Amino acid sequence: MPIKIPDALPAVRVLNNENIFVMTEKRAITQDIRPLKLLLLNLMPLKIDTETQLSRLLGNTPLQIELEFICTKTHNSKNTPQSHLQTFYKHFDDVKDRKFDGMIITGAPVEKMEFEDVDHWKELCEIMEWSKTNVHSTFHICWGAQAGLYYHFGIKKHPLKEKLSGVYKHRVVRKTSMLFRGADDEFFVPHSRYTEVRYEDCAAVPELRIISLSDKAGVYALATDNGRQVFITGHPEYDADTLNKEYTRDVNAGISPNVPENYFPDDDPTKEPLCRWRSHASLLYSNWLNYYVYQTTPYDLNEL
Repeated sequence: MPIKIPDALPAVRVLNNENIFVMTEKRAITQDIRPLKLLLLNLMPLKIDTETQLSRLLGNTPLQIELEFICTKTHNSKNTPQSHLQTFYKHFDDVKDRKFDGMIITGAPVEKMEFEDVDHWKELCEIMEWSKTNVHSTFHICWGAQAGLYYHFGIKKHPLKEKLSGVYKHRVVRKTSMLFRGADDEFFVPHSRYTEVRYEDCAAVPELRIISLSDKAGVYALATDNGRQVFITGHPEYDADTLNKEYTRDVNAGISPNVPENYFPDDDPTKEPLCRWRSHASLLYSNWLNYYVYQTTPYDLNEL
């Protein structure tokens, strides 16, 4: 089944070219089915890229998804055209009286700042609190995962000695978790961050289950027992060239970044990077939608 997104969204053309089934709003009104209603809180600066990456993964399942976008009022996005935001995005006030089967909270390039110093922190806290009663399962990504762990459970983030950038090997440590059902013994995930959450802090929270780890990248996936909150510290949604774009941006800015690890063949940035995480990303989002959203969400969202 397809993902339903606005007809004119740039992702429609990209995904159609990739042979991913996208259903436009015009066609969807003829379907007699209750789609899963998902809300995407997009905190990333390049919002159009993130929309496409996540729409690609959400559309690669047998489920029909109706995806809506919101951004924060308290942060003015400088990297996405205002015309795009006005056309495709709502604010929290526009949706707070509704209920959703699932929500995704993305990362944001503010991890060097204290949470309370982020200009949209208060608004994000209001949204995360609202999600506990109005969203069946919330999926947090990278800084969004750190923010959720801090808000819900008081888990602090810690600065790394240098930026963690690259593609790292991971393993499942909680074999009974449905989130990684069908996963390989080892799989790869991109990371791009300056901070981390520590294993001992996460393990000390009774409500949380650590599901996946990496020797280099640390804690990768956590969730509550009931699956209402899921936290992913990496970026499995990244395109093949996203780390390359970030690396080139930092080089041009004079930051002198390290070459992303295990990404370019022979660690040579003149060579085309390898994408080794696409199958994991598809499985992760498919399992979240199936086992943590579709299988357990009430048919009537008013019963949430």
